Amino acid sequence: MKILVVGAGAIGGYFGGRLLEKEEDVTFLVREGRKKKLQQTGLKIQSKHGDLQLKPKLITKEEQSPPFDVVLISTKSYQLANAIEDVQPFVGPQTMILPLLNGMAHLQPLIEAFGEERVIGGLCFVETTLAEDGTIVQTSPIHQLVYGERTGGETDRIRKLEQSFTGTKAEFLKSDNINQEMWHKYLFITAMSGITSMMETPIGPIRDLETGQHTIQAFLEELAAIMEKIDAPIQTGIVDVQLKRINSMDAEMKSSMQRDIEKRQPTEAEHLQGYLLGKAQEMKVSVPVLEVIYTKLMLYEQKIAKGE
Repeated sequence: MKILVVGAGAIGGYFGGRLLEKEEDVTFLVREGRKKKLQQTGLKIQSKHGDLQLKPKLITKEEQSPPFDVVLISTKSYQLANAIEDVQPFVGPQTMILPLLNGMAHLQPLIEAFGEERVIGGLCFVETTLAEDGTIVQTSPIHQLVYGERTGGETDRIRKLEQSFTGTKAEFLKSDNINQEMWHKYLFITAMSGITSMMETPIGPIRDLETGQHTIQAFLEELAAIMEKIDAPIQTGIVDVQLKRINSMDAEMKSSMQRDIEKRQPTEAEHLQGYLLGKAQEMKVSVPVLEVIYTKLMLYEQKIAKGE
């Protein structure tokens, strides 16, 4: 299959690089400056699963190309509108759009832009960042990408996609219940990013405190209560599952949101915490922990908007 990866950053660059390592037909849609840099240096990945030095195919939005079979979008939520505009010329009637963004709010604009049928479900679990020299640094034992039809079940196109993804030196998993898995990831990443960003520390020292444990659990319970109220397809007992997962993580684990804050970059707070806070207000669900975390993140956003 012809695969277009939007951007060559920490997420798209990593999973696209693993597919390219397998000699799949992968092209990266990048800005002109990033294209020139990659032409000079190649795509460099440092990973505990094996380092890579690749010479990828690159294209900019001004160039022309036949439609791709699948477009992998892993931008930040605040970059989504530009990504949708940039990728339009490369999408044909049979193109699959595979988003790896956190949360759920991105689905509607993608559906509006490309149509209900083209957008499949996706998520990923990986700790990766872009170093100052452009190297993708992947540090977590888990490097998993999950995908599937949002309607559930098997289709010819998903089987073809599975063939392209199978045998890659990263974990590509096909799911028959991708909607539920996306909501579960949403619950996890909203809690993890919110807690670590508010406390400005990795997860270990937070959970080592009794008060930290209570805060994490209370936050998970609030988020799950909102999701239940809006009939999201989460499973019974998911709070306990996610709490155990957080407690089993490496003590030095940081969320990508926390890393963005440390770099004085924008965050996805509105897309993650803000979306659920809006739903809580609509449904009149009490969410004091979420309100505190959201307030902290909005104050941060205001500061960087002012250049402080």
